Amino acid sequence: MKKNFSVIVNKKIKKFNKTIEVDSDKSISIRSFLISSISQGISEVSNTLESQDVFDTISSLKKLNCKIKKISKKKYLVYGKGLGSYYTNKSEVLNLGNSGTGFRLLSSICSTTPNLEVKITGDASLKKRNMSKLINILSEFGATFTPKNKNFPPFKITSSEMPVGINYKAGVSAQLKSACILAALNSYGITNIVENRKIRSRDHTENILLANSDVIKIKKNLIKVEGKRFLEPINIKIPADPSSSAFFTAITLFSPGSKLKIKNVLLNPTRIGFYKLLKKHGANIKFKNIKKINNEVVGDIFVKASKIQPIKASAKYYPSTADEYPILFVIASLIKGVSVFNGISDLANKESSRAHEMRKILKQIGIKCKLTKDTMKIFGTNKIKSNGIIKLGKLNDHRLCMSLFCLSTITGLKSYIKSFETVFTSCPSFLKNIKSIGGGFHVKKN
Repeated sequence: MKKNFSVIVNKKIKKFNKTIEVDSDKSISIRSFLISSISQGISEVSNTLESQDVFDTISSLKKLNCKIKKISKKKYLVYGKGLGSYYTNKSEVLNLGNSGTGFRLLSSICSTTPNLEVKITGDASLKKRNMSKLINILSEFGATFTPKNKNFPPFKITSSEMPVGINYKAGVSAQLKSACILAALNSYGITNIVENRKIRSRDHTENILLANSDVIKIKKNLIKVEGKRFLEPINIKIPADPSSSAFFTAITLFSPGSKLKIKNVLLNPTRIGFYKLLKKHGANIKFKNIKKINNEVVGDIFVKASKIQPIKASAKYYPSTADEYPILFVIASLIKGVSVFNGISDLANKESSRAHEMRKILKQIGIKCKLTKDTMKIFGTNKIKSNGIIKLGKLNDHRLCMSLFCLSTITGLKSYIKSFETVFTSCPSFLKNIKSIGGGFHVKKN
């Protein structure tokens, strides 16, 4: 990972017609390594996202005595030793960096691994994220956390000696649902997870585990996990990330005459709320060459510059659009009229308080926003002006950095984005792809 640099953007992108392939999906990459590590036998993970979040997950797994070997570009072998196989010195610290996914899901596996006591932490941004809901779930399985009543990392996990399956009602968070599933794998009995019929969160954990029909069963909105079962090794190729694709989609939509093809993108129905929402409001976006790989829908995204209407997003879009709200707020600011986003309270517990920080950015270009705990109203205009440089300080939030970058690329307004290296936690090829479609920027080493 490159260290400590800022990016200056002040060039409006010109008309383009390009084909790109964005970085691999982070959610599936992290889950693939975690599930491979507790499977029995050698798993192969190819087209891996080689970003800092994934590297931090791999590093932590190695500290838990997991053998992981890179055999070629983006291809890894994971030598799984089965459920309950983690062990480490009590003095060891697992550092998941900026990865909320890695932190929550690895904590879950550790919580039901017998005789395990481990300290787990993250970077400055992750230490500000409230883990009380995670702690509550894993405590039901019998794990203990110290210091007591401490809801923010770092903390120590002492695993349960006799974990027993639980009943859990899932909300909008896929990470918490996955945490429950992964803790259940090494628990006695059956864990029942009930999802909201109308609002379902991303299901990559379930899709990877579906090869083990005696372990997980899904019927409508009920997920049943039977613990203490044998997990078969996996062989998985990671598709491109729809969240990373969203930023290039936004640039194309607002660049008159432009066209873009994004190849081999994950099109899981629980991940494409961003695209459905924009298509509903006039965006020319099409999915083609659709196929199913490893229980996931994959295809190409075709985007053309479009005239978009003000966006009205109900709460039902949140689970399938959670990572894309910052760039949606940018899009809304460039559309004349009032856009409304409901059901966004969970954005406060991302890498930063995203709605609050995006309001600060948009205020710098004269965009009026009204923000409550659960709703954002944006009063957009197609005539954006700025009295100076749009600035983003050191927040360690990759989505905010990328969103401001897109705003400047679309409008030509000058921006100064600190700590841009945080983008490499999820999208190491972002700047390379920006160059390939004709975008301009300057890198300033700090």
